[in-house]
Amino acid sequence: KQVVSTQSTGLCHFEGLKMGEWYDGEEKNGQRNFLANIPTTVDLQNNGTMYLHIISARNDAQINPLHPEYKKHDVVIVSRIWTRFKKLKIESTTNLLTGETKNKIEGAEDGEIISYWHPNLTLSMLDDQRVWPAGQPIPPPFDKWIDIDMELMQYKPILYINDYWELNSDLIAINDTVKELPLNIIYSPISVFYFQIYEAQKMQKQWNGMLGVAEASDEENDIVKRTMLETNPYILGVTIVVSLVHTVFEFLAFKNDIQFWKSRKSLEGLSIRSIMFNMFTQLIVVLYVLDNDTNTMVAISVCIGLVIEGWKITKVMDISVDMANPVLGIIPRVTIKDKSSYAESPTKRYDKLAFKYLSWVLTPLLVVYAVYSIVYEEHKGWYSWTLSMCYGYLLMFGFIMMTPQLFINYKMKSVAHLPWRMLTYKALNTFIDDLFAFVIKMP
Repeated sequence: KQVVSTQSTGLCHFEGLKMGEWYDGEEKNGQRNFLANIPTTVDLQNNGTMYLHIISARNDAQINPLHPEYKKHDVVIVSRIWTRFKKLKIESTTNLLTGETKNKIEGAEDGEIISYWHPNLTLSMLDDQRVWPAGQPIPPPFDKWIDIDMELMQYKPILYINDYWELNSDLIAINDTVKELPLNIIYSPISVFYFQIYEAQKMQKQWNGMLGVAEASDEENDIVKRTMLETNPYILGVTIVVSLVHTVFEFLAFKNDIQFWKSRKSLEGLSIRSIMFNMFTQLIVVLYVLDNDTNTMVAISVCIGLVIEGWKITKVMDISVDMANPVLGIIPRVTIKDKSSYAESPTKRYDKLAFKYLSWVLTPLLVVYAVYSIVYEEHKGWYSWTLSMCYGYLLMFGFIMMTPQLFINYKMKSVAHLPWRMLTYKALNTFIDDLFAFVIKMP
């Protein structure tokens, strides 16, 4: 059998292919490659449609339907629209001082529907040697592909266009500046097992659409596929196991943090100002995550962290609500005071002194980072700049916030008052996050 586009004027012509030949090609891996550059036309540059026609035929068979010796059971034809139409998404970020942006595309607007081209085409002939009984229903997903000729009692081989591994990040936008489009054609056989897996993914997507189930975004799908393509299988297996351990450790960290503060009677030796600052830090993280449309699981995790930090404030401070003397006659008056176990111990003095010294270091760093961010980076607006500046600053210098607790530990010559279980689980999760950073493209 042979896979061709046409025998004379086609783009690509593979000869001498055999059904189920897994050791074909230069590298004896069953794969053949062909790289072509297709000139663009004026119509294609203006949201035109490009069709690809793939023809598989027996050796020496006529593929022209008008030829007298043409036999339809000797030819398999598969057609596919190769141009894709998607809404153009341009990040609406600008330099807040100059108004300039690097994301601008000439002649295109955000939300405009334009055509895209994918540079990879994978063709596969299904290696299926089974005999399907005539007159009986064929199970899915084969029922969409197998057409039995009742006269010859035969069915044509399945020529499959495998688009599962096509990444959306590889799409090429087509406009009047694009003169040629690359197309890497790959032919290889495919087993029944992998054929069923790929088709099951498509069926799941169809069912999700019918049932209204929310699907992962193109970016999230690309991350999963790129991880499987570019990661060593052993490292990938370790990552899957470690990700489950990460979930368990995160749950245990939340659990032990709640247990520690729920049963804590004395606040001696604990930095209450650090807890207040952690509340502010967690609020910045939540607002930044929501502003940047991050993964849902990440958003849920940081929101749970914010709730826990807010609850901890109620355990380390005396909070009272005075309904009899409201502010402006409407808003209940909230009074916040230090607990006696904190205010009457040296801890408060050490805590205040540590933050005083810390402000001498953090304030200049904050000013410098804010100037750098507004001068050299682009943002969606002043609100997004404030969040990204604070978030980036916390990521870069947030470790310094551990120093008040270290200072108190040094002055009190003790660390027995710390929540060691929670700190241990968080330390392990930090290591796991670093491991993920080497495997998965982080946001």
